[in-house]
Parts: sequence; C-alpha cells; structure tokens
Amino acid sequence: MTRPLFTLPALGFGLMLGAALPVQAFDMTAMSEAERAAFRDEVKAYLMENPEVLFEAIQVLEDRQKAAEAESDLKLVADNKAALMQDPSDWVGGNPQGDITVVEFLDYRCGYCRKAWQEVEELVNSDGNIRFIIKEFPILGEQSMLSAQFALAVRQIGGDAAYKKAHDALLTLRGDATPETLGSLAQDLGLDAQAVLARMNSPEVKSVIDANHALGSKMQINGTPSFVVETSMLRGYVPLEGMRQLVAQEREG
Repeated sequence: MTRPLFTLPALGFGLMLGAALPVQAFDMTAMSEAERAAFRDEVKAYLMENPEVLFEAIQVLEDRQKAAEAESDLKLVADNKAALMQDPSDWVGGNPQGDITVVEFLDYRCGYCRKAWQEVEELVNSDGNIRFIIKEFPILGEQSMLSAQFALAVRQIGGDAAYKKAHDALLTLRGDATPETLGSLAQDLGLDAQAVLARMNSPEVKSVIDANHALGSKMQINGTPSFVVETSMLRGYVPLEGMRQLVAQEREG
C-alpha cells in the first residue's frame, strides 16, 4: 500500500484536537479509503509514541475554556452592575464608601456559606475599605426559603442592625429553621415575633427574593456561595487568602 505524502505532525495533530495553532487545512473527504486507513494508522502510532501530547492538548483546551468563561463573567458583571451593586433593597455592610464592592449570593442552609462566613467577615473587617452586599439566594429547599424570608423581614421591620444580627444567627443556627425557631430568634432580637413572621410572607419580601433569583439566573449562578468582587466573579467557596488576592488584583486594575 502506498504511504500517504503526509505525516501526523505535518498535518497539525493539535488542530485535530482543537487545542493548538492551525496549519494548512486539508480535505479528508477527498482521500481514498487506503489513504484514510493509512492516516488512522499514523494517528494511532503517533499517540502511542507520544501520549503526552494528549495531556498537553487537553490542558490547552481547558485553559482556553477558563479564559472564555472569565471573559463571559466580566461581561455578565458589567451588564448587571446596577442590579448587583445599587439595589436599595440590599443590606450594605463594611465601608459603604469603600473602593471595592463584594457581593455574596448566599443560602443560609448552605454548608459552604457557613464555612465562608467568618472568613468573609475577616476579609471585610481587616481590609476596612470594602463595601459588602448580601443577596439572599435560597435554593436548598423550604428551610432555606424560610431563613431568607426571615432575614429580609427582620431588616424591613427592625432595620440594618437587627438584620446583621439575624444574618449571623442564621448562619450559626443549629437545628431546623422553622416558624417556631425563627419566632424565638425574633424575640431574642427584641422584635415582635408575630409581626416578623407575618412579614415573611409579604409581597415586599417575595419581591426581593424573586429579584435575586432572576439576577442569579442572568449571572448563571447555580450554587452558593457565589461572589462578585468588583468586576470579577467567584463561583463557590474560596479561602480567605484567595479572596484577599482577588481584592488586591481588582485594586491594581
């Protein structure tokens, strides 16, 4: 059988994998059956002799995908900046005039949100120039929804200071979030428990949660915690030092 007038490197093996610089295209449909068979044999032989090429190609592909996702996230943040950072229904902590805004989408029943809680507190308090926004994003069932409704009802009735206490208490709550436990928590906060429980089912609370869910859908958020750090997105839990590094990068521009 006549050997084809090409070798795998000459054809650009990386092009076949979609992960290297392209070379001059060729039309495989114009090959004879014998040429196709020879080409397949050449591919197999090359991979057997150079298996590391596969790993290199996969790494390049993954790097490209990450870069594309980061670029997409930048656009999502830019397109939704007002809803993310200027919604008057959101609680704002830290330094309201800070040079960096951090937005957290959280679910009070989420284990990773609870893990991140003290680290986010440390980030905001130790930095001193971070504007911190919380967006209730209940996605883990009925207790998540009740907890979010409670936090928002407390803020609407008791104000920002009461909300912060409720927020911290919900992230450290042991046991189930039920109307009974939440009513007791409202009393501990010095609020009228019946008024808070009634407010939980109000249109004012529902509208905030609906807006957060709609924004999360636009931002392609499907898990908690998720963060927006000025122009960047972090999807999932990130340790304190990682958060600090991203804040520093945002400051550097």
